[in-house]
Amino acid sequence: MSGSPQKVVIIGSGPAGLTAALYTARANLAPIVIEGLEAGGQLMITTAVENFPGFQDGIMGPDLMANMRAQAERFGATMRRGNVTKVRLDVQPFEIVTEDGTLTARTVIVSTGASARLLGLPSERALMGHGVSTCATCDGFFFRGRPIAVVGGGDSALEEAVFLTRFASSVTLIHRRESLRASKIMQDKAFANPKIAFEWDSEVVDVRDPSAGALSSVLLRNLKTGAEKELPIEGLFVAIGHVPNTSLFTGQLDMDENGYLETQNGSRTNIPGVFACGDVQDHVYRQAITAAGSGCMAAIDAERYLEHLGH
Repeated sequence: MSGSPQKVVIIGSGPAGLTAALYTARANLAPIVIEGLEAGGQLMITTAVENFPGFQDGIMGPDLMANMRAQAERFGATMRRGNVTKVRLDVQPFEIVTEDGTLTARTVIVSTGASARLLGLPSERALMGHGVSTCATCDGFFFRGRPIAVVGGGDSALEEAVFLTRFASSVTLIHRRESLRASKIMQDKAFANPKIAFEWDSEVVDVRDPSAGALSSVLLRNLKTGAEKELPIEGLFVAIGHVPNTSLFTGQLDMDENGYLETQNGSRTNIPGVFACGDVQDHVYRQAITAAGSGCMAAIDAERYLEHLGH
């Protein structure tokens, strides 16, 4: 995989990475996309996507990613399976190490995304996209008139719970402690909402029923008493945070206190020639469309950087 430096190497293949690939390919920069362990990103575990512009009747998440991938390849992007194990951004050209060897690149676009924290239950994984979700703004609409639950106790969990009351018949907030860690203003909003109920000191120990292919209830355990109870619901939103996939860049790229890459003047990082886009640097919006938009920005920034270098 070595040889002369690539003009652009893109690490990650979600909406941000594939949009960056499309734009850099159309600029004749022959980008190489290293797809990563979760090729296609979080949309690969999403069923219907109804909020991506241009798809009036919605599109399945994996189909949307397959379309994006094929479009980037049509214009000359090269997809490489596998995972990046190490990067060196203190040398020029940059070095990107994978299981198959080392690539060198004049520019690097980081689009490694963020992974939603999950409860860690096999039944939760089995029902992801079939009643279990990590994104209220993506999936809330599907639960109109149905009972649902949200797991978590921080601001994002309460924001999701309040948002979901627009659709659901009832929202139960499940929290491991007897008090919330969310800001007071969010707590006041949640407590004042008649549709929101609370299960305190409780954790989800099972999500039912994978064999039926749909969510029908969760089994809760009270952490103080050990008592278990079944909560009938049709939607479960896990809102216990996200982890940006930035461990490769520790000590090289500037990050905020939660590990998200910091960008300025568009998609630029603290290292000239290294750009970041998508959920790896966005902890606010986290939508496929905003990720794609930032991928376009990173591609244009990389193209202009290379023009300035004269490559």
